[in-house]
Amino acid sequence: MEAENQTKISQFLLLGLSEDPELQSLFFGLFLSMYLVTVLGNLTIILAVSADAYLHTPMYFFLSNLSFVDICFITTTVPKMLVNIQTRSKDISYIGCLTQVYFFMIFVGLDNFLLTVMAYDRFVAICHPLHYTDIMNPRLCGLLILISWIIIFWVSMLHILLMIRLKFCIGTEIPHFFCELAQMIKVACSDTLINNIFLYIAAALLGVFPFTGILFSYSQIVSSLMRMSSATGKYKAFSTCGSHLSVVALYYGTSLGVYLSSAMTHSSQKSSIASVMYTVVTPMLNPFIYSLRNKDVKGALGRLLFKREPLVHDDH
Repeated sequence: MEAENQTKISQFLLLGLSEDPELQSLFFGLFLSMYLVTVLGNLTIILAVSADAYLHTPMYFFLSNLSFVDICFITTTVPKMLVNIQTRSKDISYIGCLTQVYFFMIFVGLDNFLLTVMAYDRFVAICHPLHYTDIMNPRLCGLLILISWIIIFWVSMLHILLMIRLKFCIGTEIPHFFCELAQMIKVACSDTLINNIFLYIAAALLGVFPFTGILFSYSQIVSSLMRMSSATGKYKAFSTCGSHLSVVALYYGTSLGVYLSSAMTHSSQKSSIASVMYTVVTPMLNPFIYSLRNKDVKGALGRLLFKREPLVHDDH
């Protein structure tokens, strides 16, 4: 049908979190605050790691990359939402929607890969401490980041190429506050079998495999700690994993919550509200988790903000 022709589609309608006009001002203030806190918090982490020589280690190199990705992650969705609330509009262009899907996929995937790489870093640090500097050398660290970018770049590009072939009806409404891939496939007016198959394959690649890698790393860490005779040594070794474990629990816990919410309820609005947890709240909390639980980061932030003299470094 000509009305369904994809080439005729110039825009979609983002329904947002609520149709209630009285809540729009509340949402605007809330999401603007969370966005600014996220950007400032993660920028502070990046600056602290860059400026402090004591933090020029693989663990904090990966942390600064995670902070950069989190800034990009939240910037992909929230600013457009804020603009729509402010202008009382629900429109998003076809190209803008594809762009959101593309970059959202990239940064979701990078979050998964970075958390896995950080788990591997802790595995090497605790299970092979004498060879840590040799194994986690700058070349390997850079290579791990580069490989992560390359994989997710092509996976996201394939998603977009498959989306371009879909047809959408004029006036298509997206029951979300951003263009999320699964929702886009649901509202398409043409056959989506290939898209769904690739979606499940990508979910395994970007979710299940990295999470399995994290579980394997920590199983080896726990096994290594069990063989330690010193309780102090066990605590000191495992304490370096505390922040990372907290972030992993928060990220995968909220992602699982969104999945279960989508599976158990037919309300798209409830699913979109649940997705706020991992798309907005998690990137906002990550800097606080690392700064509050990690004394090296706290020390670096103190030196950055208050120009304090460096203390003796607690090497990991």
